Amino acid sequence: MSNRLKIGLPTGSLQESTFELFKKAGWIIKANSRSYYPSVDDPELEAMLIRAQEMARYVESGVLDCGLSGTDWVVESGCKVRRVADLVYAKQGLRKVKWVLAVPENSKIKTVKELKNKRIATELVNTTRKYLKTNKVNAKVEFSWGATEAKPPELADAIVELTETGSSLKANRLKIIDTVLESNTVVIANKECMADTWKKEKLNNLIMLLQGALQAESKVGLKMNVMKGSLGNLLKLLPALQTPTISELSNTSWVDVDTVVGEEIVRELIPCLKKAGARGIVEYPLNKVIY
Repeated sequence: MSNRLKIGLPTGSLQESTFELFKKAGWIIKANSRSYYPSVDDPELEAMLIRAQEMARYVESGVLDCGLSGTDWVVESGCKVRRVADLVYAKQGLRKVKWVLAVPENSKIKTVKELKNKRIATELVNTTRKYLKTNKVNAKVEFSWGATEAKPPELADAIVELTETGSSLKANRLKIIDTVLESNTVVIANKECMADTWKKEKLNNLIMLLQGALQAESKVGLKMNVMKGSLGNLLKLLPALQTPTISELSNTSWVDVDTVVGEEIVRELIPCLKKAGARGIVEYPLNKVIY
C-alpha cells in the first residue's frame, strides 16, 4: 500500500475558505453533505472533516496524522500535539480572530476584576478559567451551547466570545472590556507523524504551498517596459518582494521590469509608474508566493 497522510479539515465556518485555500495551493477537495470523507485529487492524501473543537483529540490519538484547527481549540483541549505551522486566515479574511470578554453596553463592569462572583457564559470554558485564575478573579464559568451573545444580562453577567470584526457584539449591544485570547488557524500533527520521514516531508511540502497561497492573497505581479534612461527613477518607486527582475528587450533602449507588490498600494503606484516612464503596464494575479 502506498504512503498516505491522514489529514483533518475543519467543518463549519472555516470549511469553505479552507477548501478555497487548498485549491489555490494545488489540491481540489470535493465534499457532499452526506459524507465526512471528501475526495482529494491526490492519492497520497486522505482527508476527513472534523469539528475544529475536536481536531486536536483525534490527532493526539493517532486517528489522524495531522489537521487544521484553531489555536484556541488546541489550547482549550489540552492535548499534546505539535504545532507545526501558522496559517493566518479566517472566515472573512486574512486576519487573526479574538476571544473577548464582553458585557452589556449599560453594564457598570469595566474590568475583569469586577467580575468577582459573577456568571460568565462561553464555549471556551477551560481557557476562560485559566484567564480568570491569572487575574485572580473567582467567577462562575458556564458552558454555552450557542447564542452566547443573547445571554447577558438575564442568563449571564458577561461572556467570552469569538469575534472577527466585532459587528455581532455591537449588534447585540455588548462592549468589549478585554481580550482573552488571539487565535488563528494552525497545522497540528502528532509525534508519530513528525517522526515518519515520508509523512513529515509530505506535510512540510503541503504547508509550504498553503503558506505560499496565503502570501499571494495580498500581492499582485506587475510587468512593464521602461527606457533605460528612466529605469533608476522607476526602481525607486517599487517596493519589491526581493528585487525586480530586469530583462533586455529586442529594442536595446528599453527593458522589461517584473516585480511583486502589495495589492493595497497598486492603485496609487501604477499612475506614479506611468509618470516615471513605464509603458505597457500589466497587473496580474498570483497563485503562490514562496519565500
